[in-house]
Amino acid sequence: MNTDTRQNRREQSHQRILDAASRAVRRQGYAGVGVAEVMKEAGLTHGGFYAHFKSRDALLAAAIEHAAQDSVKRLSRRIEALQDAGASPVRALVEGYLADEHVDACERGCPVAALGSEIARQSDDVLEVSRQRVRGLVEKVRLALPPDAPAESAFGLAASMVGALQLARALGDEGRAQLAATRAALVAQYDQT
Repeated sequence: MNTDTRQNRREQSHQRILDAASRAVRRQGYAGVGVAEVMKEAGLTHGGFYAHFKSRDALLAAAIEHAAQDSVKRLSRRIEALQDAGASPVRALVEGYLADEHVDACERGCPVAALGSEIARQSDDVLEVSRQRVRGLVEKVRLALPPDAPAESAFGLAASMVGALQLARALGDEGRAQLAATRAALVAQYDQT
């Protein structure tokens, strides 16, 4: 086997591990991510793990980054579609983030909403990567707000969206039923168009 083929297989295996770990961490939380289970879900042997990551924490940090990239792509597509249909940037963000399908898509959704209450209890490396994801969400919100919006508005809106999503997930159908009113209230409060 040539070097290119070996490298390509390694990259594919690495990608499968990241895919499995990013779903697992959003579905089960940090503590629920086991190396053996992730490797099994990725279709690989447990013994091959250390060829890709130096530790479980290194896997968690990479999984959070991977989950964030995946989540941002999904959210950006929803926002773009809503803006194409005439929604303002704030309305598109709120409606895209608090979409009914986001309630059901925990393992494919926002890692901040999936892991928010657990972030502060992580090791330094995992903590910093997770905090970067929180900052990234707040920045995405800031960019959707009008330029003259008060600086604290981005944090407030991000916190409201994350909290609403967490509560909707916790309450299931009852929580999902509250999302329309929550979306309307947040748009009324933050959208100045």
